[in-house]
Amino acid sequence: MVSLDTAIRIVEQSVTALSAEERVTLTDSLYRVLAHDVVSDINMPPFRKTAVDGYACRAADLDIPLSVIEVIAAGTVPHKNIIQGTCSKIMTGAPIPNGADCVIPVEDTEILPDGTIRFTGNKPKSNICELGEDIKIGESPLGQGALIKPQHIAIMAALGCHSPIVSVRPKVSILPTGDELVEPTEIPQGSKIRNSNGHQLIAQVISAGAIPIYHGIVGDTEEVTEKAIARALTESDVVVLTGGVSMGDFDYVPRIMERLGVKILFDSIAVQPGKPTTFGVAGNKLIFGLPGNPVSSFIQFEFLVKPALLMMMGCNTPYAPIYRLPLANDYSRKRAERLGLFPVILNTNGEVEPLEYHGSAHIFALARANGIASIALGVKEMKKGELVDVRSI
Repeated sequence: MVSLDTAIRIVEQSVTALSAEERVTLTDSLYRVLAHDVVSDINMPPFRKTAVDGYACRAADLDIPLSVIEVIAAGTVPHKNIIQGTCSKIMTGAPIPNGADCVIPVEDTEILPDGTIRFTGNKPKSNICELGEDIKIGESPLGQGALIKPQHIAIMAALGCHSPIVSVRPKVSILPTGDELVEPTEIPQGSKIRNSNGHQLIAQVISAGAIPIYHGIVGDTEEVTEKAIARALTESDVVVLTGGVSMGDFDYVPRIMERLGVKILFDSIAVQPGKPTTFGVAGNKLIFGLPGNPVSSFIQFEFLVKPALLMMMGCNTPYAPIYRLPLANDYSRKRAERLGLFPVILNTNGEVEPLEYHGSAHIFALARANGIASIALGVKEMKKGELVDVRSI
């Protein structure tokens, strides 16, 4: 049995980044990983522009009435220079006319009977965005290894990067195992249960930017399981199974993995939930055997599999951020021989609220969760106000 930190390190050291790249459309690049820096081909702003609606003028003239000599809308070019006693009415984003060194906001002015305007505010800021103050030609706001998020789409669009080069996505085979499983389209009869793990893992793989390959429910026979794993190893970069990795009579997965040439690097973790998690490698391919209980499989995917997928794509930020925050309520558990993980909500007061949680089969505890908190090995209870580590999900 290894610690969770050791398991994370073993997985990390086993990842081989995919070397292939592809060019995609701007929209299709969302949640992909940049394979090359995005370099600006223009200055931003590309010209001196106003940050407000108002009047472009000389700061030295703010104590005298100003004559309006033209109106400058966004997207138009100024035609007249600002000289003493003059100003141009200007809209946000429009170019600053020559001679102006400030823009007074329209709300800080009044129009006099003769049509001139007078400044009524206090000493204003310049309200001018200077040429290239945001970014200059040749600078790189987004580097290789960046995970592309919606805000990055806007940046690339502004710089004309309309077809970025990204790393290829790993293919992930998903194999939920167990004769007790039926698909969500069926009403379970007798001792059957719906297959939530398989579809949960499909969604998690997609959220990690990878490509899910769903193999369907794998029955509880050694022959069927071996054929399914063998096929998955040929079709994908990563194989993720749920169930079949514990100590039951039908838990064949670890020995099947070894027969198929998988080198098992650990087969249990000192963590609750998720103790029977198994991990191995076959060449550059990774294979994860996750527990069958849905909360266990969800959490171990987030802690182990998702970072591995992001690292395969060259992502330089593969781990979810961890925050150290105070508990909103007391928290206790019955046993403390392993690191404990439990679902929580980060509330609006910056506190961590433990959710009602009945154990690793209680998937409904995740419905409102936006974080997973940890309680250290050997610790049975924590008091309100104590600081706890929380990983966002």
